[in-house]
Amino acid sequence: MDDLERIREALQEAAAAISPFVPGAVKADQKPSGRGPVTEADWAADRILREVLQREGEGWLSEESTDDLARLDKKRIWVVDPLDGTLEFVAGIPEWCISVALVEDGKVVAGGISNPSSGEVFLGSVAGGLTYNGRRAHASALTTLEGAFVLASRSEVKRGEWEPFRNAPITIRPTGSVAYKLALTAAGLADATWTLTPKSEWDVAAGVALVEAGGGFVECLDGSPPAFNNPSPRLSGLVAGGPALRAQIRALISTRS
Repeated sequence: MDDLERIREALQEAAAAISPFVPGAVKADQKPSGRGPVTEADWAADRILREVLQREGEGWLSEESTDDLARLDKKRIWVVDPLDGTLEFVAGIPEWCISVALVEDGKVVAGGISNPSSGEVFLGSVAGGLTYNGRRAHASALTTLEGAFVLASRSEVKRGEWEPFRNAPITIRPTGSVAYKLALTAAGLADATWTLTPKSEWDVAAGVALVEAGGGFVECLDGSPPAFNNPSPRLSGLVAGGPALRAQIRALISTRS
């Protein structure tokens, strides 16, 4: 409970730090690495998250912090994305979030995701279950993909990567922020989501924790279980959904790859 309360407090403080910045009216710069935009809101949230979350002996991995590989020797590590969905934040689309995960020995044990624009807060631990805005929540109970509501990466849809799924018996909705898509799936507000391109640990760690807390299934696109606090924090694409949908989703993806 101490860990979840710390996550809750960190999400609240980070949302407050972002609040002076108006989505849709924020100046964005390109990261020095060339991998996407960054704003002053990203930096502000990163500072607050680190102040609230990290304690002596704990490691840190954040999209907006210089990676200190000393984290590899830590049992507990915080994996955060201060503002996942910066493209949507800059465009004024309410599909961005603050993402926080606690990892122990390479496995997620707790996580929290907050979407300040929509007022949604998802909190959960693998041991204690999932809450959505303070109420118990669970992953989808669907047993068939027929009519399933699936969240897709807006960027992947724009690039045409979801065209092979257009004739599948599912409803596809392009949505920003992979962390937000995983949170919605964890709480049963979507039946499934998958990403067809590699992701960084900070993109998905909290979402993985929430899906597992909600009783859903989650695995890498190559079928392996997601592991965290790696020297290179990159994972293959991720697949998540209601527990009864795993085999059907894997079959759908394999027949259209």
